[in-house]
Amino acid sequence: MANTVLLQVNDGVATLTLNRPEVLNTLSVEMMQDLAEALSRAKSDETVEVLVIEGAGDHFMAGGDIKDFEKHLGLSAPARLATFKAMIEHHINPTVTTLQGMHQPVIAKVRGACAGFGLSLMLGCDLAIAADNAKFTAAYANIGLPADGGMSYFLPRMIGRRQTLELLMLADRFDAAEARRLGLVTQVVPAADLDDAVDRLSRRLKRGARHAYGEIKRLVNASFDAPLETQLQSEAEAFARCAASDDFAEGVRAFLGKRTPEFRGR
Repeated sequence: MANTVLLQVNDGVATLTLNRPEVLNTLSVEMMQDLAEALSRAKSDETVEVLVIEGAGDHFMAGGDIKDFEKHLGLSAPARLATFKAMIEHHINPTVTTLQGMHQPVIAKVRGACAGFGLSLMLGCDLAIAADNAKFTAAYANIGLPADGGMSYFLPRMIGRRQTLELLMLADRFDAAEARRLGLVTQVVPAADLDDAVDRLSRRLKRGARHAYGEIKRLVNASFDAPLETQLQSEAEAFARCAASDDFAEGVRAFLGKRTPEFRGR
């Protein structure tokens, strides 16, 4: 894999690092390909119980690489249409669907700039911890674009239609405190404490019930488009699958024995 994305696994916790710090980890075509590959590897690795996504250096990701975009300006309008449509369909969309399909909990570790696709990527994670120096913006409208990476899907479900339109149309920057108020991040911590905060959360999730986490993610992701009866049936099936697992037996015994459960996730 090229060095635009790094993937390391240590004791069940995988760290995916967006690795173009010299350009604020902006998303190049090469990084699109590397990101899709890294996520697929993490998803299929049975030793990975938690995934952390971070940016190298002082920033998470400052959106798409505008210099990459500029290279296509000499194309005719029909050619640009075809090029960018293929780029998103072949690289961006599979990345988002892979991320959403992961059974492992995914944590976004955000510092500095988080803009454009960087914001989409953060929104697609299950949990997000931001440093107090993080700055956010949808960014797209500032260069005449709408959104990609699932932003128009995730934002309305998190903050509603009107605030989504405000963030997308005005593309203003906002700070970590506002991101927390909107519910876009789970926690805000001092920049110096970000590493420790993410490590603590990773260890806590790693000790948790792996099967239950996977079922929780599937249930929540399906709930927005499912009628109540369908969701109730999905809950019944997920509940039963987990009740048949060793984790459930261990959880019950630990509760009755007044001890901390030791989930195996198998």
